[in-house]
Amino acid sequence: MGSELKSLRTRTAYVDNPVKHLLNLYRFNICIMKTNNRPLSPHLQVYKPQLTSVLSILHRATGVVLALGSLLVAYWLGAIAAGPEAYATANALLGSWFGKLVLLGWTWALFYHLCNGIRHLFWDSGVGLDIKTTYLSGKIVLAASVVLTVLLWLVA
Repeated sequence: MGSELKSLRTRTAYVDNPVKHLLNLYRFNICIMKTNNRPLSPHLQVYKPQLTSVLSILHRATGVVLALGSLLVAYWLGAIAAGPEAYATANALLGSWFGKLVLLGWTWALFYHLCNGIRHLFWDSGVGLDIKTTYLSGKIVLAASVVLTVLLWLVA
């Protein structure tokens, strides 16, 4: 196996047959994996979640929630256009405890995504990239999104 590994390492990148070249690369990687006793890739159990990574994942998730919530807004607008019966049905659905819970979550996702987007704009201009400021701005984004959500629900 050692001589095979050495011969695979010393081959040039130019090969007449690309399929054969890919198979050789595959064999080379298999040999490397067999000789090294380590995990193939990092796993979630290896790393401790950090605020920055959690907020990054949350930013992506709130983007998905906002996209799905836009369908709900489109349904509501369609119900307005469809007439009083459809609007009453939509209001009953969105006015139920479950509908209000969904709207509350969507409102928080909107404000979180907005505040974190502003944070990213600062980063794009080179402001707040050191670790201490990154953690502080992350905490501010979380607090601001909760405060803005509560204020909107109190006013509306």
